[in-house]
Amino acid sequence: MGWTDLASLGSGGLVGFALGLFGGGGSILAVPLLVYAVGIKDAHVAIGTSALAVSVNAFANLTSHAQAGTVKWPCAIVFALAGIAGAALGATLGRHVDGQHLLFLFGIVMLIVAAGMFGRRAAGGDPLVHIDRGIAVRLVGTGLVVGFLSGFFGIGGGFLIVPAIMLGSGMATINAVGSSLVSVGVFGLTTAITYAAAGMVDWRVAGIFILGGIAGGLAGVKLSVRLAQKRGLLAKAFAVAVVFVAAFVLWKSSAGILR
Repeated sequence: MGWTDLASLGSGGLVGFALGLFGGGGSILAVPLLVYAVGIKDAHVAIGTSALAVSVNAFANLTSHAQAGTVKWPCAIVFALAGIAGAALGATLGRHVDGQHLLFLFGIVMLIVAAGMFGRRAAGGDPLVHIDRGIAVRLVGTGLVVGFLSGFFGIGGGFLIVPAIMLGSGMATINAVGSSLVSVGVFGLTTAITYAAAGMVDWRVAGIFILGGIAGGLAGVKLSVRLAQKRGLLAKAFAVAVVFVAAFVLWKSSAGILR
């Protein structure tokens, strides 16, 4: 096993752990890790590979959350189905944006995500929420928007999906974390299919990344249930790491643009 394989395995483990722990957020690191740690030179291939790996890892983590009873299936399915069209459109547009410019925009999104993590409050929500017409309409609208952003940047979008599902349904945070994984998986799969059709997926790296992500995700889910009351503090610590990675991405992509 060479350096590329080891880097893919470790990167997948880190992303899977964060994905299981936060229900999102970890996927924001997948593309930078694939480009700067694993060594994929084409940003579009990194995005396509990331989308596939994050999708599979999300579905793997979803199994654990479903067994723990944290998934609100009706709300999760409505949100996910609405976002598929947005993810397909976003992925199609993203493939036609210059790679370095796309990475620069990605770095800006990372800073926005980090700011959102700093500002997020520990909301209680309703653990017994049931979907109705009003909730369904709100979930469809937010699903379309989040799906587009997820597809454009090739990210799972869990950091957006969790607050969006809570906004649309009023469910409790732990339920939003579990339910978000349905959309993370579906949006990632939609994006991956779009990129794979253009030959922009590194299948070997994706496979190893997925193996690491499954192992990391199992650990993250267990810790998520155990530390449900401390997730806000953990998210802020994770946000600090995202800021540093974002600064690195902006620096490297800016250098590439100016060449």
